[in-house]
Amino acid sequence: MPAKLVFALEVGKDLAEAYEWYEERRVGLGEEFLSCVEACVEALARTPELHPIVHEDYRRALVRRFPYAIFYEVVGESVTIYCVFHTSREPAKWQKRLR
Repeated sequence: MPAKLVFALEVGKDLAEAYEWYEERRVGLGEEFLSCVEACVEALARTPELHPIVHEDYRRALVRRFPYAIFYEVVGESVTIYCVFHTSREPAKWQKRLR
């Protein structure tokens, strides 16, 4: 049974900014980005402990085709997603979000 997903409020902003950036590059690319993120989220809901711990108890799942990572925490049957960040961003930014 998939884990219960909980999204931090900032995740919506992360996704909206990336979507807009990709749509400006090519119409439809933002939708492709969102589809890849959705597939990654669905996979981590099925197997949340598959991805490595990268900071304290937080894990990172990489999005296919796009240089983005999803940072999340597994607590019991719940998965809390804290951020979706470009992998070349300063690590201090996503680490700050996880505090």
